Amino acid sequence: MTRSADDTKFLRLALELAARGAGQTAPNPMVGAVLVRAGRVVGSGWHTRAGSPHAEVLALDEAGRLARGATMYVNLEPCCHFGRTPPCVDAIIGAGVAEVVACMTDPDRRVDGRGFRALRGAGVRVRVGALRQEARRLNERFLRWAGSGMPFVTLKAGMSLDGRIATRAGESKWITSARARAEARRLRGRHDAVMVGVGTVLADDPRLTAPPARGAREPIRVVVDGRLRTPPAARLLRSGATGRETFILTLPGAPRRRRARLEAAGALVVEVPGRDGRIELRAALRELGRRGVSSVLLEGGSELLGSALDAGVGDALALFVAGRLVGGRDALSAFGGSGAARLREAAGVRELRLRRLGSDLLVEGRLEFPGRRSLRRRPGRAAVRPARSGAA
Repeated sequence: MTRSADDTKFLRLALELAARGAGQTAPNPMVGAVLVRAGRVVGSGWHTRAGSPHAEVLALDEAGRLARGATMYVNLEPCCHFGRTPPCVDAIIGAGVAEVVACMTDPDRRVDGRGFRALRGAGVRVRVGALRQEARRLNERFLRWAGSGMPFVTLKAGMSLDGRIATRAGESKWITSARARAEARRLRGRHDAVMVGVGTVLADDPRLTAPPARGAREPIRVVVDGRLRTPPAARLLRSGATGRETFILTLPGAPRRRRARLEAAGALVVEVPGRDGRIELRAALRELGRRGVSSVLLEGGSELLGSALDAGVGDALALFVAGRLVGGRDALSAFGGSGAARLREAAGVRELRLRRLGSDLLVEGRLEFPGRRSLRRRPGRAAVRPARSGAA
């Protein structure tokens, strides 16, 4: 599309509005919309949470009669299907909007260009493509899930400067500072689910909760537990009063009595495929994606994080690094598993960023695995329709 200074200005405003829904809209994307007439904003809105009115409808409501003949700027293609709300394209056409300028197509298989075709068919001019990269980055978690059925995965660890998460005696509380731990809890609140291995549950008995925040949702708690060793009295089960589920992912044929006790404690026990007595991490994540989980914070411990690297799983990295050296060959490394045999097989980290958190550092970046495709949808592969209530 031909980009003007006004297009850029108003699309950036739409992106800024969309970002206000961060952590609240999943499994829907973050969307902002701005209606402009004669160079003046006459209506705006953003999607606040799944099931609430969409950004386009809110902007139309604010503009009222001024929407007729106006241009709508939106970061993502308007929806054209019935979910928990009616199609936005119908509202746009009905309001008499003359033109829609969007950053990108919605990869959801229920949309995927159909919204733009419906608008053009009704005589609405459509231009697409400006600030596309910014729009993709904003909704990268939704795009991973909508395009592949797999959640966007962030690998997170709290570690010493030499990469240890526990001493040789097993002591792990606390390697990082209170400030770093508070930031890690805030990171949980920006994901749909938090995943740990059963070893972490047995060693640390974590709650896996996020700090209370207005409008924020508690993440789903997920434990990878092939033999159902999670204690029914574990704190992550006792914290179920937050209204978010706790999933225990286990192997087929898990002991019935243990399953019954965990279900009685409030857990949702889900069987997923395994190999050599271990749960296949990709299969576990695919099952979560099928249930509408679009982003996962994989917190470890060592074996689960190592399994993620071995399986080529992970999109982002968040390492909280304390200014201390643990040492010792028997101290627990942050990343276990088999590891790469050759350097060319090792995961790469791009867009590295460092942030000081008092005496600690937060190391962030984007993960790249040799041979893995990008976030773009694989040709010919349809996205998984969300199974969890709340979509659209």
